[in-house]
Amino acid sequence: MAEAMNEVTAPVGMTYGQQLMQEGLQLLEDGKRAEAAQVLTRARSERDTLLQAHEVIEANDLVGSFRNIMGLDCTISSKDDIFGFFAGHASSTNPLRDYLADGWRTLSELTLLLEAVDQPLLRMGHVLEFASGHGRFTRHLVKALGAERVTVSDVVPDAVEFAQRTFGVQGFRSASVPEALQCPRQYSLVFVLSLFSHLPRSTWSRWLKVLFDAVEPGGLLVFTTHGVKAADFDHVQLDDEGYFFAPSSESTAIDGQEYGTTFTTEAFVLARIAETVGADTLVHKSAVHFWNHQDAYVLRKPRG
Repeated sequence: MAEAMNEVTAPVGMTYGQQLMQEGLQLLEDGKRAEAAQVLTRARSERDTLLQAHEVIEANDLVGSFRNIMGLDCTISSKDDIFGFFAGHASSTNPLRDYLADGWRTLSELTLLLEAVDQPLLRMGHVLEFASGHGRFTRHLVKALGAERVTVSDVVPDAVEFAQRTFGVQGFRSASVPEALQCPRQYSLVFVLSLFSHLPRSTWSRWLKVLFDAVEPGGLLVFTTHGVKAADFDHVQLDDEGYFFAPSSESTAIDGQEYGTTFTTEAFVLARIAETVGADTLVHKSAVHFWNHQDAYVLRKPRG
């Protein structure tokens, strides 16, 4: 009975999370930071106020902020489809932690991949993160290299603007048509995480050529694909060429025919590399390298 009497009941028309947000903001306004942090942390545990509470905690550097734990900017856009994927997935009991840890994991996996070709990430000049989204990985790349060495590009304008505003990186908008892409320069590393795992057959090789053109002489193009393991996991039947495409993905901002879900065999990828930029450009490949789910390929542009 006592436990029931102590239970907080939200006012009519207001969820429990919204009530906590209101209380936490008032405590913050009153200068009671410790009390506000406790209440807002509880609001962060409610699905409907999770991101709002997170934003307030991070912006005010309150106890419990991920910034204090990770030492980087942990601001998350409300339009971030990848965060939305974590927040809506039944297996994710802590979407904030899972989202931020996933970006850190990607940094580790990229570092290992570059070490395998003796071109360490920290020795790279300027890096282009292509199809960068709203910064799931960008924030970690900036911590490693500094914002001045990072450029991002995405077809969603808000994603580029968010990264520029939040992380201080350079950025430019991508294009729906590969040949319309206008890169301001060439890069020592072009990193393309999970774009070729979404491309229709009509643009797959065209994007490979355009992104390889963005690499400076001696530099690297790193890209990933959904390979055989991913296809088997999702019970996908590949065609005779080793390819499958479905016009749907986790993105709510890009048309499914332009950005769906793609699976390819290694043989398919190697054939496209050979016919598009030359088989001799491939210097390394690693099956199920990223997220234990996506295959990785490393191409080097010849010097001179």
